[in-house]
Amino acid sequence: MKPLRNVPQFISVLLLSLSSLAQQPAQPSIPPTGFPGLDQYRASRIAIYYDDFGQLSVFREADAALPAPAKRENRVVFFGDSITEGWKLDQSFPGKPYVNRGISGQTTPQMLLRFREDVINLHPKVVVVLAGTNDLSGATGPLSNEDIESNYASMADLARANGIAMVFSSVLPVHNYSQGGEDYFSQRPMSRILALNAWLRNYCAHDRIVFVDYFTPMVDDKGYMKKELADDGLHPDAAGYKIMAPLAEAAIEKALAESAKPAH
Repeated sequence: MKPLRNVPQFISVLLLSLSSLAQQPAQPSIPPTGFPGLDQYRASRIAIYYDDFGQLSVFREADAALPAPAKRENRVVFFGDSITEGWKLDQSFPGKPYVNRGISGQTTPQMLLRFREDVINLHPKVVVVLAGTNDLSGATGPLSNEDIESNYASMADLARANGIAMVFSSVLPVHNYSQGGEDYFSQRPMSRILALNAWLRNYCAHDRIVFVDYFTPMVDDKGYMKKELADDGLHPDAAGYKIMAPLAEAAIEKALAESAKPAH
């Protein structure tokens, strides 16, 4: 066995390497929420939260490929989370120039980050915002109702500054009637849904923003989502979207009519 040469130099390099490793930050850990399914979901999205928190990359190519609205076209952007993402707009609103920009799992801080790219830059006449349910569950971390309200207000300010009529949607009820829906239900306290919807209604009335109430026709006498409207307790099924579509259409028409009125 050959003796090691330059032993002091070797030891110095080794110590320097060990010191460098010791100084590297530890891998982040996500505090447990008490809901194993939610903890697993959040852990699976660490890369997204660190590399592209707003998920601006999701629609980047589609946004770039979308042509400018035609003259007199009433383009509408539906902006939200998985409830919007799963909405088949071409079936609910055949022939309408409606654009779906829903991303599963998103919260209002994420939506606020991508509001320019996925709403403003598409030059819609109206944006229909349906959000909040994932904020209540803590999908990207704990958020108070006041935090959520601030994000709503910031989106409204951005829309107003860019001449886009805003429609705010109520947060939908949830139920635990089906297997697998217990987590969705327990993560979203009914008291917080009711409080957030009350704030939205009042904010819209005060700021002359159109409010669409999906909650009332979709809730049962226990205060839960009607069982037949959501298989998993959270995401509307075809029957749920069938209730929502005419309400959304009426809200859009109202927003267009309001925006056409001369400013006082």
